[in-house]
Amino acid sequence: MQDGKPVILYIDDDQDFLDGMRAVLEANGYVMLEALSAEDGLKVFRRGSPDLVLVDLMMEEVDAGTGFVKELKALGSDVPIIMISSAGDNLSLTTDYTQLGLAGLFQKPIDPDVLLMILAQKLKT
Repeated sequence: MQDGKPVILYIDDDQDFLDGMRAVLEANGYVMLEALSAEDGLKVFRRGSPDLVLVDLMMEEVDAGTGFVKELKALGSDVPIIMISSAGDNLSLTTDYTQLGLAGLFQKPIDPDVLLMILAQKLKT
């Protein structure tokens, strides 16, 4: 929490998606931290203490998001993580998301109303 608002870290290599997400989150009472890569996401995570993480599956590498999740879990983090992808229906063929311990999975483009509902549930806001 920052100034009484939940903090969301969004990691995506597409600045347009970051900007769009910031508009939605900040208009609805969230603070958004951002990173353009999984590596930067880990740095921001350590500095920013987010309450929830949104991470794109495919960034600088095809499964960079998966690697990020594994790194975070290896650190012992229990912060809810929601994976975001534009990979479509083939998502479940490449990664077993239940083993990653994800709090959710969204396909781009994201319906803002559904996202906000899920965030409220996960953060109990």
